[in-house]
Amino acid sequence: MNITIGFSPCPNDTFIFDALVNGKIDTGEINFIPVIEDVQTLNSLALNNELDVTKISYGVLPFLSGNYDVLTAGSALGKGVGPLLISADKADANIIDQIIAVPGENTTANFLFSFNYPKAIHKIFMRYDEIESFVLEKKGLGVIIHENRFTYADKGLFKIADLGNLWEQKTGLPIPLGGIIMKKQFSNTVKRNINSLIAKSLEYSYGQKYLSDFIKVNAREMQEDVMQKHIDLYVNNFTKNLGEDGKNAVLEFCKIYSDMSGKTFIEIKFIED
Repeated sequence: MNITIGFSPCPNDTFIFDALVNGKIDTGEINFIPVIEDVQTLNSLALNNELDVTKISYGVLPFLSGNYDVLTAGSALGKGVGPLLISADKADANIIDQIIAVPGENTTANFLFSFNYPKAIHKIFMRYDEIESFVLEKKGLGVIIHENRFTYADKGLFKIADLGNLWEQKTGLPIPLGGIIMKKQFSNTVKRNINSLIAKSLEYSYGQKYLSDFIKVNAREMQEDVMQKHIDLYVNNFTKNLGEDGKNAVLEFCKIYSDMSGKTFIEIKFIED
């Protein structure tokens, strides 16, 4: 059985899926075909129902729950992991009047920015790895994610706000950044098997002493210490299994999204092993 599986080139994702797609664990009769793209592209592919299994921003999940279920392995959640709002100037600008570069319309980062600043509407959407340059050129403010959390200060940029703080204060729950979804059309047996294989792939990577070539090649010249910080921040116990706190965070996220948008979405189904 061929299964397309989408994930980003970021170290946390390649750390999780390395063994799964590179024959380092036994996947039985399943042949995984990787589709490696930035998360906004993956969101768009999922909206078009093009991938069997894929990483997505939880910000797009409400629009996908009719076609996809959520696997409990492989997610990125946590506290202190939210996107950051940054500026080229140390002074805190009038955020509402600024142009804000955001990494994709359907991303969790966009949701959390609006959650913090509902009146700030002058947003433009671009790839996450283009936002630092946008801010450095003083074209506006930027919302950064992924490895840029570890590089913006070295480039002379300044943090205005941690966009995850308000979420944590209001809900007491971890921030649901990204998750793994699978098409509903597959049997529950197949979905549970793939959920288990993702967990085994993660376990394999934890057992390695060094970063694999697969992680390094896809990290696009990122320094190894930044790769490791990236993995340490975004891969945690919620990645192994969402658990009750993780599932509650995802459900609360979708509830608040529904309240903010005025839309009603289909109930989310979680797949356990």
